[in-house]
Amino acid sequence: MSVLLVEQPQNGVVLLRINRPEARNAINKEVRDRLQEEFARLSTDPAVLCVVITGDEKAFAAGADIMEMAYASPVDAFGRGIEEYWRTVAACPKPVIAAVNGYALGGGCELMMTADIIIAGEGAQLGLPEIRVGILPGGGGTQRLPRAVGKYKALKMMLTAEFISGREASDMGLVSEVTADDQVLPRALELAGKIAKLPPLSARMIKETVLAGLDTSMDVGLKLERKAIYFLFSTEDKKEGMKAFIEKRKPEFKGK
Repeated sequence: MSVLLVEQPQNGVVLLRINRPEARNAINKEVRDRLQEEFARLSTDPAVLCVVITGDEKAFAAGADIMEMAYASPVDAFGRGIEEYWRTVAACPKPVIAAVNGYALGGGCELMMTADIIIAGEGAQLGLPEIRVGILPGGGGTQRLPRAVGKYKALKMMLTAEFISGREASDMGLVSEVTADDQVLPRALELAGKIAKLPPLSARMIKETVLAGLDTSMDVGLKLERKAIYFLFSTEDKKEGMKAFIEKRKPEFKGK
């Protein structure tokens, strides 16, 4: 049985399903390897315009697999190279949407936070409870969570190991949107379909400029923005989009 199912529910959209239901989709080495392989492939496939990642109705991913870590030495932990796995996912130039039902804890929550848009169910349970087992969030959690929700809410979550609901996550800005549990994946696919119909170069440059700007000053970020828009003025899709607007018709974007 494959631990990662790959589907194409609509043109330009790829759906990745973590498939370890017996372990609440806990992320082990096999899952990390498959995610890294798929995101590396999808990043360079021009036919892929948006990626949706999900688990099942009970769990997006209920953390990393403790069985792989329980007896690991510092050298073992270093050799796992977790940062390289998540760097490949986070570096995907295509828009990535996480569709989250059930548990998204520890490494599952960290994987979720590499996405660009997060749709969570009202019954979702999110958290970074690594302190309970004597470690800390080591897949980007200590850095991405404070950037998303601020220092005080982030430290409360990590230091108490408390879970938050999908609604609470939405209120604090950790997820993009919260829906009824049975509408999480349909809504994520709806958004992915909308994105896939828009100019892919614009989508890519928006993502790249926003993420780069978050790690720099406002002045440098604005310079990055200007360079990005100058580039987009040279594209065929810019010409087509503006021409279609003037002619009051639907544009036909080609990603050029």
